[in-house]
Amino acid sequence: MSLAVTYLTAAALAVILFLCGPRDGSLAAEFGKLNWTSVALAVSVVALEFGYISLYRAGWKVNTGSLVANITLACALVLVGALFYHESVSPRQLLGMAVCMAGLILISG
Repeated sequence: MSLAVTYLTAAALAVILFLCGPRDGSLAAEFGKLNWTSVALAVSVVALEFGYISLYRAGWKVNTGSLVANITLACALVLVGALFYHESVSPRQLLGMAVCMAGLILISG
């Protein structure tokens, strides 16, 4: 329930800020500019937050759980960017991912 209240509050504040700010057109025109990525981002954010809550309920320490999740997410996003968006991955990024993975092994050991 806390996750729902958090995002309902954030949504209400975002709508208020949107209504107070400058717009190019009507509310309907602004809705027309939306695409599937807004919904996908919302699902992703809620899934991440639910994952954090689940980690903590499972007994993970706050500092360790968030560190593992953020490192894993960052490495996954580098791979997603390379595979689906054809972004280049530099040797420095690969080295960084290797260091992160080594850190995860040290944390879990």
